[in-house]
Amino acid sequence: MKVLLAVDGSDYTKRMLAYLAAHPELLGKEPEVTVYHGLMAIPPHAAAYVGAAQVRHFNETELEKVFRPIRAFFAQLGLAATYVDRVGPVADGIAQHAEEGRFDLVVMGSHGHGEFASMVLGSVATRVLARCKVPVLIVR
Repeated sequence: MKVLLAVDGSDYTKRMLAYLAAHPELLGKEPEVTVYHGLMAIPPHAAAYVGAAQVRHFNETELEKVFRPIRAFFAQLGLAATYVDRVGPVADGIAQHAEEGRFDLVVMGSHGHGEFASMVLGSVATRVLARCKVPVLIVR
């Protein structure tokens, strides 16, 4: 099974990983796992002010904070994973990567805001559900 894990390094990502560890049947016998982290672009005027090198350093630091514990998690399970990061609108990036990569399933954590909060605040999980043509499992 080809699975895309959308992660942000939050407690909700940790909860999603714990769920996967408790339900290994979701990944199948020989899973092909890709871990995806989307970063919002730094506004152009801010990026110009701090410079390209600082922006790159910030992005790399943030990615390492997110990916380091996930690498350790997969090492404990004895599973290999591919790590992908993209800068841009996060929900659109997840949906696009899932479709282009022909994934069987997208798995992500969510904080489970109620309907009203999702309307007002929006949520990456809600937008992924709306845009993604690949089945999505949201762990709360």
